[in-house]
Amino acid sequence: MEKLFAVSSPGLESFTAIELDRLGLLNNNVESSPPSLESGGVEFFGNEQAIYQANLHLRTASRVLVRLGDFHAAAFSELRRYAQRLTWHRFIHPGQNVDVRVTCHKSRLYHSSAVAREVIKAINATLSKPVITIKSNEDQAGEFPQLIVVRLMNDHCTISIDSSGHLLHRRGYRLASAKAPLRETLAAGLLFASGWDSVSPLIDPFCGSGTIAIEAAMFALQIPPGKSRQFAFMDWPGFQPELWSATLNPSKLEPKGSRTEVKINASDRDEGAIKIAICNAQRAGVAQHIDFSSRSVSDIQPEGKGWLITNPPYGIRINQNKDLRNLYAQFGKILRSKCQGWNFSILCNDMILLRQLQLPLDAHLSLVNGGIPVRVARGTVPE
Repeated sequence: MEKLFAVSSPGLESFTAIELDRLGLLNNNVESSPPSLESGGVEFFGNEQAIYQANLHLRTASRVLVRLGDFHAAAFSELRRYAQRLTWHRFIHPGQNVDVRVTCHKSRLYHSSAVAREVIKAINATLSKPVITIKSNEDQAGEFPQLIVVRLMNDHCTISIDSSGHLLHRRGYRLASAKAPLRETLAAGLLFASGWDSVSPLIDPFCGSGTIAIEAAMFALQIPPGKSRQFAFMDWPGFQPELWSATLNPSKLEPKGSRTEVKINASDRDEGAIKIAICNAQRAGVAQHIDFSSRSVSDIQPEGKGWLITNPPYGIRINQNKDLRNLYAQFGKILRSKCQGWNFSILCNDMILLRQLQLPLDAHLSLVNGGIPVRVARGTVPE
């Protein structure tokens, strides 16, 4: 069993733990080491297939790391000695491109560049050809170097191997986006936080490039978010193509039961955004399950009862000088008149704007959107 760590954005850790539990991956833990939910992710245990499953299925995680080594390191000689003992050959080819990311806190080894150099020396001492160090770029498509994560805290060193490659929010369907796009992992977290049952109608009246609606459709139809992308583990020397094929078995990718429909309405007043959203949904294979339309929020036509889940504009994200209080006041008026009895979850960074809705807010969940602290405001529109 490998010690693994599913990295999550702040606020999403509990949802990642729920996902791991549903996948049966929290039951793999050895008796003496129960699963650990901590700030920044969830620690769990698993074999090679667990690594494949976590990358394929997790909707709210950013990366899946393999904990390669944990040891005390108060001097460079100590760091190099223990690092050389690690099984680098299982994950890195001789001469491969690698990126070593180091963070140091309250440790005698505090110079991150020097620590990275020592780790590289340790790797090269175990391989027949030196690795090539390059800096990875999360925003660039294409080949991604093998990421090695080194963390020093109170003279304790943890070295991890990234199994994901590009961040897991890059599902492969969003090649274009409207302004201020929402990360797919955060959209999935918003759906978890809302309590949406994946059966009731769902409306997003500020859909932008369609991320919430697309993630909702994929969730409802049980389409794995990682089915159309590549992962770092596919380049490992020990990669098992047959095991990956079994994990990616088409029969396991079909929606369970007879579920083939879900009622999702996504709209935006920006016609260009709707065109982008439709293209993204087509690439995700869910366009036929989402009713996209270009219209103002005042023109939404909810039927029955369901969930309204949305990411409306807020100042820092779009235009810091623009006063959005009137928009939120009008939005609240529309909800009170047209969506009585509907559940709502709204992502926003400003309580002043949320108060303009004049709706009872049951709970708040703190998240981070593109480095901006935001809240998920939840509630039910009074009948």
